[in-house]
Amino acid sequence: MTQDTGRATPGLRPASAWLRTTTGSQTFAYYAAFVALGFAGAVIGPTLPGLALHTRSQVSQISYLFTAHSLGYLVGSYAGGWLYDRKHLPGHRVMAGMLAVMAVMMCLIPQIPLLWLLAVAVLVLGWVEGTLDVGGNALLVWVHGNKVGPFMNALHFAWGVGAFVAPVFVAQAILRSGNIAWAYWGLALLMVPPAIGLLRVRSPAMPVAAAPMAIRQVADRLLLLVVLFFFLFVGAEASMGGWIATYGIARGLTPANAAYLASAFWGSFTVARGLSIPMARLRPSAVLFGDLAACLLGVMSLLLWPRSTAALWIGAILFGFGMAAIFPTTVTLAGSLMSITGRVTGWFFVGASLGGMTIPWLIGQLFEPVGPQAVPLVVMAAILLSIGVLLLLLAQARRMVTHGLGSEIIPAE
Repeated sequence: MTQDTGRATPGLRPASAWLRTTTGSQTFAYYAAFVALGFAGAVIGPTLPGLALHTRSQVSQISYLFTAHSLGYLVGSYAGGWLYDRKHLPGHRVMAGMLAVMAVMMCLIPQIPLLWLLAVAVLVLGWVEGTLDVGGNALLVWVHGNKVGPFMNALHFAWGVGAFVAPVFVAQAILRSGNIAWAYWGLALLMVPPAIGLLRVRSPAMPVAAAPMAIRQVADRLLLLVVLFFFLFVGAEASMGGWIATYGIARGLTPANAAYLASAFWGSFTVARGLSIPMARLRPSAVLFGDLAACLLGVMSLLLWPRSTAALWIGAILFGFGMAAIFPTTVTLAGSLMSITGRVTGWFFVGASLGGMTIPWLIGQLFEPVGPQAVPLVVMAAILLSIGVLLLLLAQARRMVTHGLGSEIIPAE
């Protein structure tokens, strides 16, 4: 699963020397690509009013762009996994191609005057994002193997940096020119260097590990549990991020303060991802249980003190901190339980995409008949179910070791 060439961690030698190794160059290329991925993932939301104006659409109509984006991401996540498993198609070429298509879509989106055509462009954007996301996660595991923990957390921190920078570009474009197109074009230009960088670095080879049929069957059961776990916690994350501002308004915040509440959630999320990098050396299961406990405390503060503004802010920030490291830590845990191929990683993102589409939609259906408490109630249910699935996953892994099936999948401690 690992490469021997240039294997080293930055802490054992100067960072500049590490970056000149094959492993360092590959890792840095993935980080740069994920900053660009963060650009694309965060630019649509703050430009939605401008896109609605340009296409002469109502906000209720333009909101379908989110559905198109999620659908494209789902398709890209599934299909992308198969691309990276093709032996004669280097993964870096696939990732560079996705960045190129992403840059083209970013240039086109602010210029499209028809809503249906804009939805098609956003769907394509989601497709290439999903494919790129799968590639970065899978190839990073191929490069670092069982040492991937801190590198995986840093990869997702890079995405958070891009997601933080994109709205700044939008704000500056509006202030300086009154045209959101400049934000899209500027971010598209910044996607070119990562694409070139990927083409200049050798792609890692997919690990090949033949396993008996019994082991493959058990691994399939583990994969199903991991996918279900992704479905639940990503659904909870997307629900909190997407509904916390609306929930805040329903609890008496002004729209401006509700926007700041959402910023506090994502800000704590990004900061916690940075802080989680050194913690990645801890046992993944312990980190996951600690993070899920923090999420549970955060959402319970919303339920126990629904009229308290302080509890609202504390709950949102605590939930963001708890949720931040779960995705990369889950990928790390899965890498210790099964062989991480492009197809396997694609299934991770299929589960995540379905959860991000389904659970926030469920809250939308319950918000009016149940009231604003539907937000913390559904999120808490998803977190509790996530804890249950994680317990089942770890129990299944221990059963593999007990019956002698885990030696080729679960590394020795």
